[in-house]
Amino acid sequence: MQGKIIKGIAGFYYVYADSVIYECKARGSFRNNNIKPLVGDNVELSIVDSEKKIGSIDSILPRYTELLRPAVANVDQTLIVFATAAPAPNFNLLDRFLLMMKKQNIPVIICFNKTDLVEKQELEEYKQIYKDSGYLIIGASTYEEHGMDTIRHILKNKTTALAGPSGVGKSSIMNLLNPDANMETGDISRKIERGKHTTRHSEILPIGENTYLVDTPGFSSIYFYDMEPEDLKLYYNEFGIYEPFCRFGGCNHIGEKSCGIKQAVQDGGIHPVRYGNYKLFYEELKDKKRY
Repeated sequence: MQGKIIKGIAGFYYVYADSVIYECKARGSFRNNNIKPLVGDNVELSIVDSEKKIGSIDSILPRYTELLRPAVANVDQTLIVFATAAPAPNFNLLDRFLLMMKKQNIPVIICFNKTDLVEKQELEEYKQIYKDSGYLIIGASTYEEHGMDTIRHILKNKTTALAGPSGVGKSSIMNLLNPDANMETGDISRKIERGKHTTRHSEILPIGENTYLVDTPGFSSIYFYDMEPEDLKLYYNEFGIYEPFCRFGGCNHIGEKSCGIKQAVQDGGIHPVRYGNYKLFYEELKDKKRY
């Protein structure tokens, strides 16, 4: 039988297979070969006790992606959620997350939640920051249930990591998207004790046929020191069309004169928030390299 690990805690792995959750241990050979099962792994399992829903993980099927933070396998995309207000969006933190995901080749959809708390113009100003960044940007309100159909369409037939800081409404989105009435998932919440460990562990919820949502812990900081400062510009999609206008090859768009990127910021082609964070990250990486 094949299934998907939807949660792992204290050496136990909870595998979703044929609409049933099996509590499994991994074979000792994994530990001997220094292989650690991850949430999101597709596995082959043997049933040890069908009545008690206990099984054993026999093998891990090949991973097509592997996130490092949070540690999750086989994620197709990430839905990153920030609130429009309460709390106000932290664009420095959002840009850090976008860099981390792009470095791991995971597509990102940006969701600004709690749109009912701000005027439409303010939401449009937030969207303008990222209009040329290459990311899909959506607005949502769980209070008004606005944007939920768009999100459902984006998630369909994919495994999506739901991420963002605490307090932005991720749990509310999760609750609206989880169609308990249409699936045999009543035992899922009881078996894996949903609500516990949510600050420290990732957890997958099946929300439709071949559709999974990864509930990841909230975060308040992200560091990406495994990057050279000179490579940072490669992770900004909106820089590409302006870099041919840089006077010098290899321009880092910081102190150089006749820089196409800096000119684009002045002309409104690149948003000052994005460029301001770029400069901060560049100096941060340069200082880290120095020490």
